[in-house]
Amino acid sequence: MPEATIILVHGAWADGSSWNLVAPELRSRGLSVLTPPNLLRGVTTDAPYVTSFVAQRATGPVILVGHSYGGFVITNAAAGAGDVRGLVYVDAFIPDAGETVFQILGGSGSALDVPDPTVVLDLVGYPGAPEGDVEAFLKPDTVHTAFAQDLAEADRALIAESQRPITLSANLTPGTEAAWRSLPSWAVVGTEDRVIPPGAQRSMAERAGATITEVAGSHVSMVSNPKATIDAILAAVEATA
Repeated sequence: MPEATIILVHGAWADGSSWNLVAPELRSRGLSVLTPPNLLRGVTTDAPYVTSFVAQRATGPVILVGHSYGGFVITNAAAGAGDVRGLVYVDAFIPDAGETVFQILGGSGSALDVPDPTVVLDLVGYPGAPEGDVEAFLKPDTVHTAFAQDLAEADRALIAESQRPITLSANLTPGTEAAWRSLPSWAVVGTEDRVIPPGAQRSMAERAGATITEVAGSHVSMVSNPKATIDAILAAVEATA
C-alpha cells in the first residue's frame, strides 16, 4: 500500500467518532490517519480551518475524505492543503462554486427539505451569533427515522444525545471552490439515505466525474456498512500513488 495521509472530515451533527469503524482498518494498511474537527460554522470558516490543519499536520500525499457537509468543506479546502491527490465523498455534498447546502437539497426529497424546518430540527440561539443566526440540532425522531435509521436503537440514541450542531447560516453560505474539477474523486452513495437522497448524490458525483460505489446504507453508511467507505479510500490511495 502506498504511503499517504488520510484526512477524515466529519459532517454536521457529528464529530470524529463518525470514523471509528473506518480509521483502524486504514491504519492497519500502514496509512496515516488524521480526523480534524469540523467547526460547522460555515464554509468560509470551516474550509480554511481544514486547509490550515492539513497543511501543518500532514506530510506527503493526502486524500481528503468528507462525510455529508464534510464533503462541502473538503471541496473548498483542498487548495493550499499540501499535496492533495484525491477526494472521497461519503453520503456527501459535492458542490460547485456558488452552490449552498439548502440549494442542493431543495426539491431533492430530503427529509430536511420541509416548509417548516422546526418539524425536523431544534433551532437554538448561541452566544456571539450574527443577527438572525441559530444552531440547528436534529430532533431525536429525525435521527431515528431519517439520519441513522439503519443503526441499532442505542447507537441512534447516542447520536441524538451527543450531536454537534451546525449553524443555519452554514447551510446558506455558498462555496467558492470546486476542487473536484482538478482532482480525481470517489463517491460512496447510500441508497437508503434520507438526508441527501441517493438521486442527488449520484447527480453531484456524476457531474464531478467521480468513481461511484453504491451501498445499502443510511446517511451514516460509514457506520452501518464501513467496508464500502474503506474500499473507496483504498482505491483512491492506489489510483493516485
